[in-house]
This record gives sequence, structure tokens and C-alpha cells, in this order.
Amino acid sequence: MQKLLVIGSVNMDVVSNVKQFPLPGETIHSSGTKFVPGGKGANQAVAAARAGAACAMVGAVGLDPFGDTLVASLTEKGVLAESVLRKDGTSGIALITVNEEGENNIILSAGANGKVTEEDIVSSVQRDGAYAVLLQNEIPWETTVAAIRSANAQAVRVFLNPAPARELPDDLFPLLDTLIVNETEAAVITGVKVSDAATAEASAEWALAKGAASVIVTLGEQGCFYASASGARAAVPAFRVKAVDTTAAGDTFIGAYAAACADGLATEEALRFAAAAAAIAVTRPGAQSSIPDKAEIEAFLASQS
Repeated sequence: MQKLLVIGSVNMDVVSNVKQFPLPGETIHSSGTKFVPGGKGANQAVAAARAGAACAMVGAVGLDPFGDTLVASLTEKGVLAESVLRKDGTSGIALITVNEEGENNIILSAGANGKVTEEDIVSSVQRDGAYAVLLQNEIPWETTVAAIRSANAQAVRVFLNPAPARELPDDLFPLLDTLIVNETEAAVITGVKVSDAATAEASAEWALAKGAASVIVTLGEQGCFYASASGARAAVPAFRVKAVDTTAAGDTFIGAYAAACADGLATEEALRFAAAAAAIAVTRPGAQSSIPDKAEIEAFLASQS
């Protein structure tokens, strides 16, 4: 399997479970609070590594005790963490509230993630010879753009998950091998309100017209829609499971999909593999702790067939 390079955020998730989300100004009781390593970048790196990829993480943590825990967690889960830097101040923190339906609200405090610079990441892209670079939007945007341009200049594939959502400049789309967005992100980027496969296709067509090589729109319980500039189209359904916590579902899907692509799987097979990984993840609490390994994913797929 070819190497993946994930550039992005590394957070400590502070997760509280509640019966229902509080109203503005309301104080409620939590049934429990956990400290769980997370961050979209780290989650996707762990998902890729657990799915069988050789995966390296580029990012930053603070000089606080969380920093040691976060780096150790990446290493324990099979991610190469030598390029996770130490920055002055605190590590990134995500305050996550999960209700009884498994839905979540998240507040991010960037911490060290906000201090990742272009100089920090460009050398990693140039020296690693990766199959693909996987990026999100929880480090400074100018750093992400520099990583995209550097990867493109090195003929390294770029997988971009612009979350949290933001509009993308037109000149960036032609540099993207795969744009991966959920319904909310698709609406922000393309202006198309996405609610089903038909609107997902319309959103994907908009991004393809801007120059992206391929687009994946994830639709939660409705699965995902794939479109490429070559004319390929695919709607892949989600697997039906009882959700406990959806915190890392999207990250698990993306990391597993990138790993499957690096392993040479055909697109629809890679999408189904990723959907299975996400289905398993939502049946478990936590972020990285919920992510399945390759054997679990393959066993799940075998049970479905």
C-alpha cells in the first residue's frame, strides 16, 4: 500500500453526554465527561492507519500535558507522528456535547493548530513521496492552501475535506484530485442545498465544472454520491446501524476511503469500504476510540453480503 500524508488538526476532545442539547441560557446535567484524542486531521490519520495505510501525520500540539497524550495516541494507533510539532501554549481542544440520539455539537479552540505554518508543512510534502495528501480546515487556511499547491507541484494527489466549511477560491478546484464534503459543506461551497442524491449530484457537478477531478458528497444515513470529471457517477447507500455517537463518522469515512484508494481498490469498492468503516464507528462512543481496523471492516462487509 502506498503512503498517505495527513496534514491537519490534533485536538483533545472533551466529550459530555446529555439527554438533549441545552436551550440558550439553560444549565443542564451531563451523564458523564470523557477526554478523548481527536481533531479532524488526527481522526482521519488514525482511520487511514487503522484501515491498513502507511500514514504519517503533520500538525502541532501544545506544551501542555495534552500534547504528550495526543502524540502517544497517534503512535499507538499506527500513525507515524514524527512530524507532529510542539508549539508554545495549549493543544487544540474540542468541546463536544452528544445527545441520546447520537447527534453532536462541537466548539473548537484551535490552540497549537492555529500556529501551523507553511514552513512547517511544505518540507514534509516534498520529502515524503506520498501517494496522496489529505487535508481539512482546522489549521490556518493559508497553510492548507500552501500544502495543496506544494502537493500539486510534486504530482501528489490532493484529497480535501474543507471542514469546517468555507468557500473555496476558483483557482483551487483544478488542484484537487478529490473534494469530499457533507451536505452542509457542499451547500456553503457550491450554493446548492443538498438533501438527497439528486441535489448531491447537482452540487458535485458544480464543483466538477470548476475543475475538481472528482467529488464525494456524503449524505449521512442516505449514503454518499460520487462524481468524476471522466463521467463516472455512483450512489452508494449507507449501512443501517443503531448510532450511538456520530462524532468521528465523517473522518472515519474519509480516512478509510483514502486508505482504500492507496491500496488500489476501485472507486465504488473503496466507497463501500469507507461506508462500512463509518457504520461501525457510529455504533461506538468517542472519536479515535470508535474507529475500526481493516479486519473489522472486512468482516462487517462479509456479514452484509
